[in-house]
Amino acid sequence: MDTITRALEYNKRGLIIPNMVMPGLVSGKAMPGHDLVDLRSLGILPGIAGGANRNGFHTAADVVTRAADGTDLNDIWANFMALLNAVNQPRQNIINFLTFGVSNIVETVTQPGQGVDFEEASEFGLPVGSRIQPTYFQMGYTFKWYDLGSRYTWQYLADATTAMIDSVGNAAVEAYWRLLLNQVLKCLFNPTNLTATINGNNYNVYKFYNADGTVPPAYKNNTFTGSHTHYKTSGANSVLEAQDLDTMIIDDFTSHGYSQENGYTLVVMVNTALGNQIRNFRSAVNAVQAVGGNYGRYDFVPAAPQPGQILPQTTQVFGQSQVPGTLGGLTVIGNYGPLLIVVDDYMPTDYLASFATGGPDNLQNPIGLRQHANTNLRGLRLVKGRNPDYPLIDSYWVTGFGTGVRQRGGAIIMQLSSSGTYTVPTIYA
Repeated sequence: MDTITRALEYNKRGLIIPNMVMPGLVSGKAMPGHDLVDLRSLGILPGIAGGANRNGFHTAADVVTRAADGTDLNDIWANFMALLNAVNQPRQNIINFLTFGVSNIVETVTQPGQGVDFEEASEFGLPVGSRIQPTYFQMGYTFKWYDLGSRYTWQYLADATTAMIDSVGNAAVEAYWRLLLNQVLKCLFNPTNLTATINGNNYNVYKFYNADGTVPPAYKNNTFTGSHTHYKTSGANSVLEAQDLDTMIIDDFTSHGYSQENGYTLVVMVNTALGNQIRNFRSAVNAVQAVGGNYGRYDFVPAAPQPGQILPQTTQVFGQSQVPGTLGGLTVIGNYGPLLIVVDDYMPTDYLASFATGGPDNLQNPIGLRQHANTNLRGLRLVKGRNPDYPLIDSYWVTGFGTGVRQRGGAIIMQLSSSGTYTVPTIYA
């Protein structure tokens, strides 16, 4: 029996074989009359034990280095890395307009104090010195690491094509985006403040105004109390009405300074069913078309690519051109006054998520998406396993991030309910 045959025979018995091995000896030291065998040159992956289930997968020692269609497994690894580079550049559309990137573990936010006033000058008196006393509060962001293992047996790799192996990577990328979106939407819909322990100290992780005693800063002549909340219910009934958009969303945003004049785009995001209801909203002049007298200040005007609609009293849209049908990839069905109506079925039934956005990844967006301070640890990463020469055998997808609200007045969530008490949708609890 030659040395190669002996190596393969011992390999089949499930023995751990190092990079250079002599048949019959795991230590790798040559015995008289025997030569060392370079297993890598034979296309055999060393360092993996066969036989019993070890670390989550069954293995055998005869490990292939190419897929069934002949593609080198290291080339597939390179393709995975190229995929990650593409994935980590853009973000999903909803996340894009809801969040902005944060790398600081804690932020100190300044709220301006009372302004100063001129006094009537006197001939001999000195004016009162001006002094502004801003207030400060610190806010934190959650942060957690998440990982997912990718493990392949030699038998799978022997029969798998490149497309089959790629599907595993694509599934991991899809899971990453799903996790990221779910965590952002949990931050959006859940009003409960959290606590983050950072360097041994506890910091509040705030949500939108939730009657926690925080008094929102005054804007113009608008003042608020510590019971102010941006988590609302429709109140009298569980049917969405045009007046709900007028008073609970538009007026509230405007009272805090979130308006088009101040550089914000106001978005109401709903699922398809609620979007179809909003299509019927009409102003008082067109109230004959409103079901049960349900009319508001504005007419819903369809976006440019949406199916055409004719308003009852006129065949022309006054005061504006039709809004574009997309917002960075989000589907805009039209506008109701200053509100862009976006339809996306990630929105739960009977909930409206409205928010003010400054654009993709803009500091004016309501939710901070915290990533690691080390830029090399951001986004989704693929980490090689215990044997880095053959990374596909045992590798790990790793990501770390957290969320928190910086613009506490930047979103309003409304639940269609007559109970008067806001409850978190089950899917994002």
